Amino acid sequence: MKRFVFLSVIGLITILAACGGGNENADDNAQDQATDERWEQVEEAGELVVGTSGTLIAASFYDENDELTGYDVEVMKEIAERLELEVKFEIMSVDSMMPAINSGRIDVAANDMSITKKRQEEFNFSDPYKYSWTTMAVRTDDNSGIESLEDLAGKKAGGGATTIYSQIAEQYGAEVVTYGNAPNEAYLSDVNNGRTDLVMNDYFLTKFGVAAFPEFDIHLHPTLKFYPTEQAVVLPKHADVLTEKINEALAEMHEDGTLTELAVQFYEEDASREPEDEIEEIEGIEL
Repeated sequence: MKRFVFLSVIGLITILAACGGGNENADDNAQDQATDERWEQVEEAGELVVGTSGTLIAASFYDENDELTGYDVEVMKEIAERLELEVKFEIMSVDSMMPAINSGRIDVAANDMSITKKRQEEFNFSDPYKYSWTTMAVRTDDNSGIESLEDLAGKKAGGGATTIYSQIAEQYGAEVVTYGNAPNEAYLSDVNNGRTDLVMNDYFLTKFGVAAFPEFDIHLHPTLKFYPTEQAVVLPKHADVLTEKINEALAEMHEDGTLTELAVQFYEEDASREPEDEIEEIEGIEL
């Protein structure tokens, strides 16, 4: 009898464990299904809600008429039109975009967001619509004392807390001075006045940011060209149908020249194509 009771208890524990595991799997599957239904939700609403900063010159900014525009903004407007949707932009800081995707506040983010292995573990990405690399804005007279990436040790780098550029700067020993959803002027003014030593960022954004403030004694670093990047739309993890729809629109835009036209309009170069120049890779950084 004791042996029967013992076996019965073991059996009950096994059944309960199996049920517990099944519930966890069911919860995971339900979550995957819920996010994969994002396209149906967007299509039913007739609107694509896009998170962007409105502070990145050439990518997402307000023009002289206080209209939101820029390469990323116009790309998303075109995608929405091709998907027969309205588009609504939510203005927020870069650090707020990923949480806003997960919470459902926004459907996607488009703000010169680079594809990284770490981000791909948590989010879907569209196919790239922009290719670039990394450089930095430094003081003109001495390049802020930076001639190599190793010279970043002990320097102060202006940037957002969660950007890949701040992570690279920290990896090389720089102290990152963080900002909220600040405009380019705030970052670049601090390099000019010595509060910080550099702003590390995308080549195209840095080029136009520096050019917008000729009164500052700063320039693009003349020799450093590293960490090639691919920018794309960020989506919820497992939102595969919405990802596919956006990719189809981007493929059409590549084929008919729309992406090239928009890139040249805002960057004066075709940033929609992979660069042919050699760009220094950075090893050992988990981004």
